[in-house]
Amino acid sequence: MSEAPVFFAPQDILRYFCGCFSYLYARARIASSLFLERNQFFRVPANQIILFQEKVEAMNKSRVVLIALIFLGAGLLAFPASQARETKSSTKNVTFNKDVAPILFKSCAECHHPGESAPFSVLSYKDVRPWAKSIREKVVNREMPPWHADPHVGEWANDRRLKQQEIDAITAWIDGGAKEGDARDLPAAPQFAEGWTIGKPDMVIEMPEEFTLAASGPDEYQYFDVPTNFTEDKYVQMAEARPGNRRVVHHVIAFVVPPGSPNMAKIPKEQRDKALEMSLKNSPFYRDGYLIRLKPDQPVYNDADEVPPNLRGYGSIGDFLTGYAPGSSPSVWNPGVAKKIPAGATIRFQIHYSKVAGSEQKDRSKVGLIFAKQPPEKTLRSRAASNIFFQIPPGSERHKVTAFWKPSVDVTIYSLSPHMHYRGAAMEYKVVYPDGKSETLLNVPKYSFNWQMTYNPKELLHIPAGSRIEVTGYFDNSAKNKFNPDPAKSVRYGEPTYDEMMMGFVEYVTEKPKQLATIDSQVFDTYAGKYDVGNNRPYFVTREGSRYFGQAPGGLKREMFPTTETKFFMPEAESQITFVKDEKGEVVEMLYEQNDRVNRFKRLKEGAAGSGQQ
Repeated sequence: MSEAPVFFAPQDILRYFCGCFSYLYARARIASSLFLERNQFFRVPANQIILFQEKVEAMNKSRVVLIALIFLGAGLLAFPASQARETKSSTKNVTFNKDVAPILFKSCAECHHPGESAPFSVLSYKDVRPWAKSIREKVVNREMPPWHADPHVGEWANDRRLKQQEIDAITAWIDGGAKEGDARDLPAAPQFAEGWTIGKPDMVIEMPEEFTLAASGPDEYQYFDVPTNFTEDKYVQMAEARPGNRRVVHHVIAFVVPPGSPNMAKIPKEQRDKALEMSLKNSPFYRDGYLIRLKPDQPVYNDADEVPPNLRGYGSIGDFLTGYAPGSSPSVWNPGVAKKIPAGATIRFQIHYSKVAGSEQKDRSKVGLIFAKQPPEKTLRSRAASNIFFQIPPGSERHKVTAFWKPSVDVTIYSLSPHMHYRGAAMEYKVVYPDGKSETLLNVPKYSFNWQMTYNPKELLHIPAGSRIEVTGYFDNSAKNKFNPDPAKSVRYGEPTYDEMMMGFVEYVTEKPKQLATIDSQVFDTYAGKYDVGNNRPYFVTREGSRYFGQAPGGLKREMFPTTETKFFMPEAESQITFVKDEKGEVVEMLYEQNDRVNRFKRLKEGAAGSGQQ
């Protein structure tokens, strides 16, 4: 029969050790006195005897303290044998249903549920139990849930990291035998609409038909246009791109093509190919099968500041609705903020296929949309700060490439998303404000091509006009990079994953100026008309009642708001327009300012359609 554990009150333990200390200290003083009495033949002077005695007492005190600490340590180790048994017992009491399932449901189920890319579901004990050891390793090493942002820079609303107590609970559960526990302790599992993370979509837009991908060969970029047939503007609150075949779909991007633009699905392939070749003729790019790559003879500018102004427009990414890439999450936006799909617009799928399956494959990807219940207060946009003129030398371990974006209007940032390929190693976003002060917005010290994540700031980032958002990427083209396709090659920009990209994506809204001017309609009528943007293409300026609009060739009509009598702000185009008069007071040109560039458009005097009230 085992002996029952004995418990002591804390004050009794303290009193016991204090008593031991007093006893040992008294014995030490007696010992030092006897030593001095028995060694008087040394004839040591009295003052030195006193000094000697003080040193002995100090040494004895140190010894006594050390002995007391030893006793105390031994007591702490030995005292609650019951406590050790209690800890072991508490480890055994950690169960899946009570302690672990709530953590997995909250932090892991988004990817780990049936129909998703994760290798197992966390929605039941029987699915989790065979993976217990693997879960322990990944969680302890903080590999899962994946999160690559530097914890010392910024705070993120979608931070996936587990708290230490959650990691401790999972490890205690596994170390204690990974027990299931009482079924009554299991919380309700999260519910997912079949095939969707955002819930059941209000509308699903799917590729018109299945696409067949050959078994071998280089990567392919394919485009598929799908008309929305919307008769009114729609605002999207949530969007999710779903690859039809994850084995070969590397990424999906859904672009919103304005109404009136050519529908590629209705243009014969030969005509499309010819138009593409013509557009690439005088550009920095060339066509390699179904891929666009940078011409090898293009100049090298690893620093974006060195890129000549006439080349800075290349490689820019237009506004898009949503996308899918390995490790990405669906697009879910705050209430009051949404993305706009104009009436009559087309959804264009850009799909990057990788022929890694080893056999012929079929795909029919799609996008699910959940609409806002009412028109939003703000419309969200997407862009990328990019650099396409870099060159990564062979064997380079940390090659630096920069890009920047200088908004010409006030913006509020809702998310940041780094994008590189297999040689991507790290990326940092920094803002330099108009007063010269700077701040790091995001640092990803260990970028992973397999986990292309979006980071949503807990507090929205307000960036005033004239600021400069700088993106710095680092690439590892050495043999130490196990994902490197070929460390012996010099690498430039291109669509295939064996080339590289340098893009810092940003989701944001443009903010209206806090104060708007009021101008007389007759004054604005002197601005209305056509302005030459080049190649006989007119830019239209019109008025509808007390509202003012500008429309680029082939573009949408955008409303603009006066900030002074001659200067107007156009939030949807992120631009500012200034009307210039000559010495006679007549309007002769328009200055169009966008993204740190100013274009001068001369007014067309003859046949100036669109002037006056519409």
